[in-house]
Amino acid sequence: MRTADIVTVETTLGPGRLTVSAAGAVAASAAGATSAESAASAASSTPAKSATPATSAEAAPSAAAAAPRPRAVLWLGHGAGGGIDAVDLAALAAALPALGITVIRYEQPWRVAGKRVASRPAALDTAWLETASAVDRIADGLPILVGGRSAGARVACRTAASTGAAAVVCLAFPLHPPGRPDTSRLDELLTPDVPVLVLQGERDTFGTAATVAAETEGRPSVRVVPVPGADHGMRLLASSPFPAAAVRELLVSQVAAFVDGVV
Repeated sequence: MRTADIVTVETTLGPGRLTVSAAGAVAASAAGATSAESAASAASSTPAKSATPATSAEAAPSAAAAAPRPRAVLWLGHGAGGGIDAVDLAALAAALPALGITVIRYEQPWRVAGKRVASRPAALDTAWLETASAVDRIADGLPILVGGRSAGARVACRTAASTGAAAVVCLAFPLHPPGRPDTSRLDELLTPDVPVLVLQGERDTFGTAATVAAETEGRPSVRVVPVPGADHGMRLLASSPFPAAAVRELLVSQVAAFVDGVV
């Protein structure tokens, strides 16, 4: 399987689409690039000990050594206002395969059809569940974690038991509609009987990280990680001291560590 394969899945609501960023041998090149970038970053921030340039072997470990065997699949859905190229979904798909985690991003039928308005929650759940068997085939026995951003996170939580998910990853969970704290989706977030990781922006108008943490307090299965300065789209203010690259690195490192704890 290539780095990003496209799989069309027919559902009763129309075709959906899976974009598969596979772990395994193909991840070696990505792992090598990541290692090289890390080495370059470290070199730029660390005083040089000598004027002798590093060899390629010193600059980065071999790609083959850096790419572990596939060990898990992370199946992610997009939000109601965007697609699978959202910054958080794209960051995970780009980095996790080199760590042995296949990332599958699912485009709902309404999105594939080019519609601008998302389907209702029940229809989103139906399309997701009808795609589960295709994801199972791709996983080929590996544990599957489900998740998504915003509306996609809600779908993953509501259907976690039906899909047999090992855990749930929520990116920007929409706890309350903006300006409507009386309308809560806390019951959805608490639905899964498996571990749940929530990566939530500190400025998220659908519920800040502090709000989500407060409302899930006492629920050991739910872990909330604040994303400094981020809004619902994981965007930062121009004045933020926390750079966009650091947001992506935080997302990747937290999800990778969560997968380690589950599988």
